[in-house]
Amino acid sequence: MTRRRGLRAPAGSPIGSYVPGSGPLHRLSPGVKLLALAVFAVGIVATQQALAPTPALVCGLAALALGLLAAVIAGLRGRRLLRVALGFAVVGVLVFAFQAWQHGPIRALTVTSGLFALVIAASAITASTRAEEMVDAITRGLRPFRRFAVDPDRVGLAFSLAFRALPEAFRIAAESRDAARARGLSRNPRAYATPLVIRMVAHARATGAAMQARGLGDD
Repeated sequence: MTRRRGLRAPAGSPIGSYVPGSGPLHRLSPGVKLLALAVFAVGIVATQQALAPTPALVCGLAALALGLLAAVIAGLRGRRLLRVALGFAVVGVLVFAFQAWQHGPIRALTVTSGLFALVIAASAITASTRAEEMVDAITRGLRPFRRFAVDPDRVGLAFSLAFRALPEAFRIAAESRDAARARGLSRNPRAYATPLVIRMVAHARATGAAMQARGLGDD
């Protein structure tokens, strides 16, 4: 088994999308931001489950507004924020359509706004936190659990990859959609789905190779 040392995400790797800055979110410690995101996610899910449709929708829209504010503070403005929104639109439309079909438009808007709020909030964290700082924060927090056979390095990198995976999937989906539209095939599902699947598989393979290069999977 290969001995693993402290894991670091090299600059330019697909693990993060850092935007340099000195705002309030950049100055917060990574651990505080990750904890805040966890509380934010639990709050969104809890309100959707516990409240009536209209109050849940209001809470979902409020969460979205809060996520957008965090994104702007983190430096996700203009084209950066637009890319995140356009990437989510591909998945968001599908989620909205399914929820509207199953539960009606109010529930659909509630779920979609909550999901978008989480995507925006996670993007704000990756924009205001260097990947290596995020990995270090998670690794330090999990060190006491080594006695329970928890590998802090493995879990830390897995969390960082998870934060990056969703925005990356949205980006690939948006680019595949734009490519199909440029060829005049926007109404052809195969013209969109085929390159999307190929690129997603290629991205997954590249991510797996990067993890293996860092010693993950050498058990």
